[in-house]
Formats: sequence, structure tokens, C-alpha cells
Amino acid sequence: MSATAQVEAGLTPAVTSTVAPTAPARERLLALDVFRGMTVAGMLLVNNPGSWSAIYPPLTHAAWHGWTPTDLIFPFFLFIVGVTTYLSLTTRRALGAGNSAIVRQILKRGAIIYLLGLALNGFPYFDPAPGSFWESSISRFGISPVTHESLLGTIRVLGVLQRIAIVYVCAALISVWSSPRQQAIIAGVLLVGYWIVMTAAPVPGEGTTGAALLGEPTRTLAAYVDRAVLGRHIYHGTKLWDPEGILSTIPAIVTAMLGIFAGRWIGQPIPLPDRIAGLFAVGSLGIVAGLVWSWAFPINKQLWTSSYVVFTAGMACAVLATCTWLIDLRRHIKWTQPFVPFGINPMIAFVGSGLMARTIYTLWKVESEQPGKYVSLQAAIFGNGFSSWIGEPRLASFMFALTFVFVWWAILALLQHKGVIWKV
Repeated sequence: MSATAQVEAGLTPAVTSTVAPTAPARERLLALDVFRGMTVAGMLLVNNPGSWSAIYPPLTHAAWHGWTPTDLIFPFFLFIVGVTTYLSLTTRRALGAGNSAIVRQILKRGAIIYLLGLALNGFPYFDPAPGSFWESSISRFGISPVTHESLLGTIRVLGVLQRIAIVYVCAALISVWSSPRQQAIIAGVLLVGYWIVMTAAPVPGEGTTGAALLGEPTRTLAAYVDRAVLGRHIYHGTKLWDPEGILSTIPAIVTAMLGIFAGRWIGQPIPLPDRIAGLFAVGSLGIVAGLVWSWAFPINKQLWTSSYVVFTAGMACAVLATCTWLIDLRRHIKWTQPFVPFGINPMIAFVGSGLMARTIYTLWKVESEQPGKYVSLQAAIFGNGFSSWIGEPRLASFMFALTFVFVWWAILALLQHKGVIWKV
């Protein structure tokens, strides 16, 4: 694969020495693909249980304040976006690309990712009328069966892919247009500023400042802004605030910026053990700093609090350092093979699995054992293929999720074997 193709595919290896632009010398760290692949596989695992009422606690999000392993997945992905963004920009510059060309590419990629998220949100999520999939979905596509409102009037304009797009564009442009020192100042201002705004600013209509309302999801300043700006375009699962809302996207930008700092460190022309040690050290400091900050500004994924940013970035550094030590230094690579396909084609995994899940969980209905009663295809598969012979409900639900991940591993491994990489 050519150097340009590697960059566009997001497979940019680390730069470890200063070389002529026409022949950049690069070091390929397999740990980057594995870390991203583990994150994507984890996302599929927690998003697709056999039953939402039977899930092991580590595979669920924290109810509000606090964290579980599941709450690390999204920030890990944004962190690795930052790492690969820096490495990609470095390689493009080494190949002779100027800032104007780089900015155009950043904006193009961001727009594509955002539109993919919007399209995924526009895919029908409501339960269709009984009958075949095509009859029920096509005839009612775009119209809510409850409110009879058009899709454009209620579609969620934010979401996971939309946040990835916004965060990527902002972090990448900041990286292009500022020095490392300026980037550190910007990151600090955003985190401290978000903390002050969320805790010291009064919440309209509440008669108190945000600090007193952080424990009440519907009454925070972030929730107020989401309702005021997004209106009916808020996530339908919460209705009164958006988990990927407007204010909480600001500190999420810093998550990717911290990934850019990590990418800069990974690309330093120093021995690999020293880079690994640096990641471990900074990661440990980040974990401690995040926990200390949580005493004043609790760790909270849905608010994407500043303490959450620092804590999860520290965890990401520690995990990435561990992967790099095991894979690229100690050369223990056999265990990594299941994760590489997810790391190479993360967008196919996310969009494709989202469409599949929406289809089998809510749209595709099949007749149940009771004549005239229809259930989702997922419920039929789970009931007949898992819960009917696995006695423990949570284990059955977990095995269904694991099977879902395996199906997508098989798809992505085939694409990898065929050399198919979806370039965004």
C-alpha cells in the first residue's frame, strides 16, 4: 500500500526520524491498530446485548456519576482519533502537503463522518407494523408512528458519529493552526472553563448555580442548553438532554487533543522503551489527577466532565503503553489477530453494525410461537438460540453480544483479506 493510501486509510505509522520529504522513514506500531480494534470491538459488545434487562454490570454505563469499563470506550476512541490524526498530519506534511490541502481534507472527512451519523440516525428506529420487513419499513420510513411527525422535524442531529466528526475537525484544525504550547493552553482553558461554567454559572429557571444540580440529569446547564437549542432533535431515549449534547462536546475536543499530544510523543525519535515509559508515567498522573478533580467535578460520561476527560485520557495512555510494550517491544502478537480487522475498518464496523442492529432489534419482525404475534428477529434469535438453553439470563445475553461481535469480526476479516479498506 502506498504512503498516501496509508494516510487516507488511517493506518499511519509513527515517524521516528527526520528525513527528506520524498522518502519519509516510518515505524509501524501494530499496537495502534490493536488499541483501536479493541475499542471498536468493545463498542459492539456493549451496544448489542441479547437482553437490555440482563447485562453484567461492567458492560453497562454508570447510571450518572462514576464510571464502568463501558464508560472508557467512547473516550478511548476519541483519544486514538487524536493519536492517528497527529501521525497522519505529520506524514502528509512529510509528503509535501500544505496547510490548505490538509485543512480541505480535514473538513471533507469531518463532513462525511457527520453525514454518516445523520443518516444512521435517520434510519428507522421505531417498531413497524406486523408483516415483512420491506413492507413495514419502506411504507412508513420517515414518519413517526406515535406523533406522525416527519423525520426532518425530529431527527437527532447529534450522536456518536456526529461527535466524532465535530471533535476530529476541531482538534485537527487546532493542531494545524497552533503550536504545541498554544494547544496545551487551549486544552487547559477548555477544561477549566467548562468546569467553571457547569458549576458556577446559574441555570436559567432553577434559581441556583450548576454545582447544586450536577446530580440531576434534567436540571444541569448542559440539559438546559440542549433543550433550548436542539428542541425535538434531542436523543429520543432521554428526551430532556442529549448524551452527546452541545456543551459536553467542548471538553470532548480536549480528549482528542490529548490524543494528539500522545501521538506527538509516540512519534519522537527516541528509543521505544522510553516512549512506553513516558506514556505509562503520564497515564498514571492523568488517572490520579482525574480522580482528585472528581472530588469537585464528578467523573461523568454523559456530561463529559473535565475530570472524566483527564481520567480517561490517563487510562488510554496506560492501556496504549501496555499494548505497545506487549506487541511492539516484546512481540507478543498472536493474541492481537482478532482485533486488527476492527482497527483497520472501524467505520465499516460502526456504521454496518449500527444498521444491522437497528434492523434486527426493531424493524424486522417475524411470527412468534403464538399465532398472530410478531417479535423482532433479534428477540427470536435470542430466545430460540441462546436463552432457551443457557439458564443464566446475563450469560445468555452476553453470549448473544459476543456472537454479534464474532459475526462482524468474520465480515471485517474477509474485507481485510480482500484488501478492502473504507477510506473516509
